[in-house]
Amino acid sequence: MAAVNEKELAALSKRVGKNLSKHRFEHCLRVSDYAVKLAKQNGVDVNQAAVAGLVHDYAKEVSKKDFLKKIDKSGLNPDLKNWGNAVWHGVVGAEFIKDDLGIDDPAILQAVRLHTTGGTHKEMTGLDKVVFMADYLEEGRDFPGVEEARQITDKSLDQGVFYQLAHTLSFLAGKEKVIYPKTFEAYNDWAMYLKD
Repeated sequence: MAAVNEKELAALSKRVGKNLSKHRFEHCLRVSDYAVKLAKQNGVDVNQAAVAGLVHDYAKEVSKKDFLKKIDKSGLNPDLKNWGNAVWHGVVGAEFIKDDLGIDDPAILQAVRLHTTGGTHKEMTGLDKVVFMADYLEEGRDFPGVEEARQITDKSLDQGVFYQLAHTLSFLAGKEKVIYPKTFEAYNDWAMYLKD
């Protein structure tokens, strides 16, 4: 992706803000900032991190009806229809970002797709991991363990990804929620990868 200057980022920010509630938009701004921080620490393209962080939740407030239409129109796996917004706003959200905002950088779109589900260690690029963790750790987050997660991630982005996957699975299982298969696959892969 060509470098994005401040003026272009500000214009994109306005477009994203028009599609989101104030609360959601402020979260996106914080994720963008945290993604830039993590990108600098981990040798990841700062421009891509800023843009991906900004747009990662662009489709978070899209209606179920519009998600279902987009799944059909984009030729995505029909099984996606069995899941909800928690999965859709990333996996399907990338299609809205491409169509509505004209962002076609495959790296940014993949980071958006994976920010809700995670991916295997071979699948996730540095940018994917940065956005995945920035969404979890941005400065507005205040959950038990967030400081520990930040410290772990500052030392090792990979360990941070595994921490998030483990704690997300534990949280969802504790609430007896259905867990997206890709997230299980990602957890098992990272557990095997990091145990050596």
